[in-house]
Amino acid sequence: MTKPDNKFEIEFYEGVLRRNPSDREVIELLGGLYTKEGRVDEGLRMDRRLVRLVPDSPIAHYNLACSLALKRRKADAVRALRRAVETGYRDLDWLREDPDLASLRDYAGYTEIEADLARLRASEPKEPNRS
Repeated sequence: MTKPDNKFEIEFYEGVLRRNPSDREVIELLGGLYTKEGRVDEGLRMDRRLVRLVPDSPIAHYNLACSLALKRRKADAVRALRRAVETGYRDLDWLREDPDLASLRDYAGYTEIEADLARLRASEPKEPNRS
């Protein structure tokens, strides 16, 4: 059952999206709200739509990977996650903790991406301490 606060937000953003079907921010918000409510198919639809609108967005590809992982579509999820990294996703800590990706943790493609991100992190220059 939809929680009243999320139900209101979903209905509000659906109305905004009807008036402006290319609003990237609203599409991203709705994808997250749908998924939070267990409406993963609808969240997946929004994530795909967002990737079509902003194909170079690492967050769009990351969110798509999360939705695909929730659907247990591991190979597709890993492809989307790989694309997220290729387009600039770098948050290794969240990748390791994100509950949406739990179904991928023991999947070879996921562990390769995690290792790649760890190597990228290690090779990035450290910011100097500013005291």
